[in-house]
Amino acid sequence: MSPQKQLQRDHLYMKMARTWAENSYCKRRQVGALLVSNNMIISDGYNGTPSGFENNCEDPQNVSYPYVLHAEANAITKVARSNNSSNGATLYVTASPCMECAKLIIQSGIQRVVYGETYRLMDGVELLQKAGIQVDYMPYEE
Repeated sequence: MSPQKQLQRDHLYMKMARTWAENSYCKRRQVGALLVSNNMIISDGYNGTPSGFENNCEDPQNVSYPYVLHAEANAITKVARSNNSSNGATLYVTASPCMECAKLIIQSGIQRVVYGETYRLMDGVELLQKAGIQVDYMPYEE
């Protein structure tokens, strides 16, 4: 695929990830993720509570509950329950991955991560790069 065509697809998938983030019930930050392999979306996720839990992500002091799942973790665990493989896939996520999600990304065989916003800590991105995973920053453009 030409670099120009890849860039067009990257923008499209990031736009879709931002739209998917709107499904999150989290008040502080809504994050969306798409997992793409061979130009097909094989999984998706947004930050929120595990299946069967009430869809409240924050306590009355606006602190996230410790059991809230990140968008990347939701997408990776969702693909694990399917017949698809994340090996060699690209993850599009609206915020840069944290350290815990970076470990999941590495272990799941994802080869590339494209993110749209920088999170306050960049240790997850640094770990991905150290593991040889291509990481691309693609800020939101209207």
